[in-house]
Amino acid sequence: MSPQDLQLLIDREMPFGKYQGRKIADLPGHYLNWFARVGFPQGEIGRLLALMQEIDHNGLSYLLDPLRSGPHAKQADR
Repeated sequence: MSPQDLQLLIDREMPFGKYQGRKIADLPGHYLNWFARVGFPQGEIGRLLALMQEIDHNGLSYLLDPLRSGPHAKQADR
């Protein structure tokens, strides 16, 4: 995991499935846990889903809050 991965969780949208178009950081825990049981997809999306599942499972979703808005988010666009 890199620090950029955390920002990708906020920025990247789910490209398929029931929650298509929803930001990965906003996917429900039961959906992430389902992927953990059946297997994550290959590539970047699978890596990000696995990371988000780990964050959610351990109750650490609040760590993404500073990245959602505020000066830090605007700084990332520069």
